[in-house]
Amino acid sequence: MADLRVEGDELVLELTTFEKAEALHGDVRVPLSTVRAAEVLDDAHAALGWHNVKMPGTRVPGIVDHHLTPGGTAEVGTFRGKGSKIFVVVHHDTPRGIRVRLEGADYDELIVGCADPETLAAHLQPTGRPG
Repeated sequence: MADLRVEGDELVLELTTFEKAEALHGDVRVPLSTVRAAEVLDDAHAALGWHNVKMPGTRVPGIVDHHLTPGGTAEVGTFRGKGSKIFVVVHHDTPRGIRVRLEGADYDELIVGCADPETLAAHLQPTGRPG
């Protein structure tokens, strides 16, 4: 599972080898100064929405009650839509997650599935950042 953490003055999204293959991308590093907000997501799959197009990456739709669900079992990679560029790593076993809004970085948002999004979001708020 991907690991989102603060390293010095950077926010680092470390991908597993498999996620790197799925995303056709390496780890993502952005300056902490580009973080504008961090939001807890109860459904990180739905946060991406279907209007975004993967470029490149993997999106495997989920099946619930014999119907495709908006969201899906896995989204990994770069997605574009409505003027935004989003990097996403969400798997079926981490449906909750965090949305990190960025300004002045290569991405407009990071959406990452994680077990404890509340703690991570609190740490990424401007007042919660390490000095």
